Amino acid sequence: MTSERRALYPPIEPYASGMLEVGDGHTLYWERVGTPGAKPAVMLHGGPGGGCSEGHRRQWDPALYDVLLFDQRGCGRSTPFASLEANTTWHLVADIEALREMCGHERWQVFGGSWGSTLALSYAVTHPERVTELILRGIFLSSRKELEWLTRYGASELYPEEWQRFVAHAGGAEGQDMTEPYWALLDDPDPAVRRAAAAAWNRWEGVTVTLLPSEETVDHMAEGDNAVATARIENHYFRHQCWLKEGELLERAAATLRHIPGVIVQGRHDCCTPPAAAWALKQAWPEVDLQIVPDGGHLFTEPGITDGLVRATDRFAGKTDA
Repeated sequence: MTSERRALYPPIEPYASGMLEVGDGHTLYWERVGTPGAKPAVMLHGGPGGGCSEGHRRQWDPALYDVLLFDQRGCGRSTPFASLEANTTWHLVADIEALREMCGHERWQVFGGSWGSTLALSYAVTHPERVTELILRGIFLSSRKELEWLTRYGASELYPEEWQRFVAHAGGAEGQDMTEPYWALLDDPDPAVRRAAAAAWNRWEGVTVTLLPSEETVDHMAEGDNAVATARIENHYFRHQCWLKEGELLERAAATLRHIPGVIVQGRHDCCTPPAAAWALKQAWPEVDLQIVPDGGHLFTEPGITDGLVRATDRFAGKTDA
């Protein structure tokens, strides 16, 4: 291994794209990049409520991989936009299987970061026979402690001024979990109220995802085209603990993932999904290669995080210098 950090691969355009009806009134946007017939992989984006981006495509060598990316229910270019109907973790797991069958893959590499790691684990413990490898970033297991880290107490201690701003927007009280107060605003019939609440919700999360201050990142998350969908869907999932029982992913991982090769790339200073969850997953799944990046935060675009992810995809494609 060289000391030089790997960068994202150059920009690449999809070689195919389309829409897939998955039932319940939902149609998913999907795209494929790389080389048809090469090593198959699927990329699971974050949020919940985010979407695919050009940058997501660049984490694999396009000569060696055939990667499917898609916008999850209610996100991005999928329709109906921002819909919460029939939109749960287990609906998304079924969608991944439908996309695998559409592609004609027997098995594939499953890659997910942040909420995408939760979804990747949920899929892998349900369909372990379909997974060749797992590559995960910013582990989130949807425990009550992790949820409250962002919505009640935890990150609030690191960003007290931003936390005060976040709580004030919803008229919250000291020690109160802010999920329900924000849901009342995000579900308000007035579009202006929903937009303002979404901006405040997303701004708070945007503050926690960057290692160094980045107003550009915060502004993009708060005011982007998907801001209302991201906030509504994320809050919807948080209110239901992502339809996962306490400790469910750890328990099922210990029982089903031991034979699946895996890499976790975790930022030491990730304030959105702190390293404790990655460490807990390592205890349940000792075989996984846990890489804690000492100067890393949450985003896949940070140099140390990018390096770990690209080295992982290179390694599983058989590159000898990975």
